[in-house]
Amino acid sequence: MDSQKEALQRIITTLANKNEELHNFMETLSHSLAGVQVNCPQAVSDLEEEFDRLFTILVEMKESMINTIKQEGAKKTQELQHQLTQSGGALKSAVELLEFANNALDIKDEDEFTKAAKQIKDRVTMAPAFRLTMKPKATDNMDHLMVDFNQERQLLQNLKFLPVPRAPEMEVGDCLVLDNTVSLAWKMPVEDSKIDHYILEYRKTDHEGLPRIKDERCWENIMNLGETVTFNFGFDSSSSHLNLKVEDRSVEWDPQGGKGLESKVKGKENKGSAHLTNLKNMSRSGTPSPKRTSTTRSPAIRGGRDRFTGESYTVLGDTSMDCGQHYWEVKALKDCKSYSVGVSYRNLGKFDQLGKTNTTWCIHINNWLQPSFAAKHNNKAKSLDGTAPGRIGVFCDLDSGQLSFYNAETKQLIHTFKAKFSQPVVPAFMVWCGGLSLSTGMQVPSAVKSFQKTENGLGGSNSSLNSMAQ
Repeated sequence: MDSQKEALQRIITTLANKNEELHNFMETLSHSLAGVQVNCPQAVSDLEEEFDRLFTILVEMKESMINTIKQEGAKKTQELQHQLTQSGGALKSAVELLEFANNALDIKDEDEFTKAAKQIKDRVTMAPAFRLTMKPKATDNMDHLMVDFNQERQLLQNLKFLPVPRAPEMEVGDCLVLDNTVSLAWKMPVEDSKIDHYILEYRKTDHEGLPRIKDERCWENIMNLGETVTFNFGFDSSSSHLNLKVEDRSVEWDPQGGKGLESKVKGKENKGSAHLTNLKNMSRSGTPSPKRTSTTRSPAIRGGRDRFTGESYTVLGDTSMDCGQHYWEVKALKDCKSYSVGVSYRNLGKFDQLGKTNTTWCIHINNWLQPSFAAKHNNKAKSLDGTAPGRIGVFCDLDSGQLSFYNAETKQLIHTFKAKFSQPVVPAFMVWCGGLSLSTGMQVPSAVKSFQKTENGLGGSNSSLNSMAQ
């Protein structure tokens, strides 16, 4: 009897769970159905608005181009009409002069004939018919105002709906449930310039008290979440040192870089067509120099600045920052002998090295001859404890004037600069005999945020190098 009751109880529990599951599923379906009924008209409205914008542009362009044709036609008409009027007057004068000359042939008196002949000669010299340019000032050709919209027509025919972006990747290690709060961290799965923020939603799964009402479990937006805009950038190859092989997300030392340009310069050096800079084989602190004889200065298009040259084996980021909090990570490739990671003002001189000016802040790792690990700014260095991690996290808080470096794996603080940045800054890197890979578009890890709040509350790190940025 007892065993039958237990079996029946299990069946009842299973049925109750299934009823609950079906109820939840029906609520989800009802919510989705209501969403479709709202979102479908909204999608149609949005589509019509976009097409209306296209129509408006087409109408405006059509009116503008028609106006251009009409103006050209009016200009040609005016010029040709003016020439026609002048020609008509000249023809009338020429006819009268011709008639006068024919009549002069019948003059018998020699003195009268001589007088008439001289008069005719003077009038011919001043006749409008001989002073006019017998070439139309305009043609009837309007071919220069023809159009060919085949390419644009193909673009319009290829209009389609935007692809649905992929869901963000959750940073499980940085997610935390603590003290009745939930901290979530995520990043974009791939670089997508069309994504500028995500929307976080929640719904209740627990219930106490009276039976729940319809739609209580609907998904709701988290209010006051703000946009989760991330800092995306790449290396600026247009101004990097010629000995650096730069791609969007990686940079490597290339001792053969610029050799092709050097040979061209050598062939033209007697003509003064290139500016040569002789570099002696020397080794400066923290940045060893390979053997070089000459290099050539190549102007950079982006940013309006020259390439880094000499011993400044530098590459900057292609995007500047002027406010907010930003985070990115840098990984040193195997056996990289010397590199620096930090930020700089955009106006860094082409010979300047990171950490040796008052407009650059960095940590420098040297694995060549005498290994060193130091924080550098304004030509001052502070040795750092421990060894450099293989992957470095950079946290730049422009609002509070802090630049912090972390072990990206353990989220342990390495060093913090405090500075009042007076200009926008860009990520900055130095590489010699090795390479770096870059990870951007990342959310600030929760561990970093928590640590920064703690540091700010304690007045900052005592080991930080404070600076006033000029």
